[in-house]
Amino acid sequence: MFKFTLALSVLVLPVFALAATNTQRVLPIRPVNTYSIVAYDSATGQFGAAVQSHWFKVANVIWAEPNVGAVATQSLVDFAYGPLGIEMMKLGKTATQALDGLKASDPNYHVRQVAMIDNRGNVAAHTGDKCIAEAGHQIGHNYSVQANLMENPTVPAAMAKAFESAEGDLAERLMIALEAAQAEGGDIRGMQSAAILVVTGEPTGKSWKDRLVDLRVDDSPEPLLELRRLLDINRAYELMNQGDDFIVEGKLDEAGHAYAKAAELSPGNMEIIYWHAVTLVTAGEVERSLPLFKQCFEANEGWRTLIKRLVTAEILPDDKNVIERIISE
Repeated sequence: MFKFTLALSVLVLPVFALAATNTQRVLPIRPVNTYSIVAYDSATGQFGAAVQSHWFKVANVIWAEPNVGAVATQSLVDFAYGPLGIEMMKLGKTATQALDGLKASDPNYHVRQVAMIDNRGNVAAHTGDKCIAEAGHQIGHNYSVQANLMENPTVPAAMAKAFESAEGDLAERLMIALEAAQAEGGDIRGMQSAAILVVTGEPTGKSWKDRLVDLRVDDSPEPLLELRRLLDINRAYELMNQGDDFIVEGKLDEAGHAYAKAAELSPGNMEIIYWHAVTLVTAGEVERSLPLFKQCFEANEGWRTLIKRLVTAEILPDDKNVIERIISE
C-alpha cells in the first residue's frame, strides 16, 4: 500500500512512502527523473550534465563543479547524492569511490540511479535492481547516460550513440543526447521539465563565471523544445559579449560578424540589436549604428526614450549632435 504525505528535502514535494515494517524504515518515494547524461570534455576541461523528466523542476538533480566533476541522481531519488558526491570528489575520491561510499551508507540504494564523473575522467554509474522499468545505464569514454521509467529499453544506447556522434560544444552534445532519448520514446509518462548545466574547466573564483550554461525549464508540455530555444539564446548572448570585446579591440568587422550570428540565433531580439548599436556609438561608429537604432525604434518607442537615459548614465556620449542624430531615426 502507498500513503500520500509531505516531506522536506531539497524541495518541498509531494511524495509517496512505502509502509514501514518492523525491520524497514519508511522510504520516501520521489520518482523525479527519467533520462540524464553526465560528461567531461577533455579538450576544454568542462563538465556537464543534462536531464529531462515528467516531474517538476528536474534541474535539482544535476550537479557540476569546475575541476571536480558532475553528478546526476535520479529514479526514486535521494538528492543528497549530488552535493555529497561533489564534495567527496573534491576531497580526492574517484567517482567510483564516491558512489560506492554513498551506496554503502544508503539502505535504499536498490531504488537509486546515479552517475558520476571526476576530473580524472573516471566514470561510475549505478542502476538499482528495484528501479522502475525500463531502466538502465551505459558508460562510455568520458560520459554516462542513464534512464528509468522509459517506454523502451533502448533509450540509453540511443543517447550514447547520439552523444558520441554529435558535433559542437559540450552543451550542444548534451542537448543532442536528450533529444535522442525522446526520439527513442522517452519517459512512458511524457514530458514536463528539463535542464542543462555546463561548468568551466578551471574555477575562476567567480561562481557566476564558472557556470557557462545553466538553463532550466521547470514546467512545459515541450521542455526539450524550450530548452533548445534557451540554449540558442544563451549562445546569442555569448556572441553579443564577444562582439563587445571585438569593438573594444577595434576589430569592427569581427564584431559585426559576432552580432550578426547572435541575431540569427535569436531573431527579433531587440536587446541584441540595440546594444550592438550602443557599442558602435561608443567606438565612434555612429553612422553604422543608425540603421540598428532605427530597427529598435520601429519595434518599440521605449528604445528611443532610453537614449537620453543612457547619456545621463554616461553610457552614451554627452554630445548633442550625436544624440539628436540617433533620436531622429
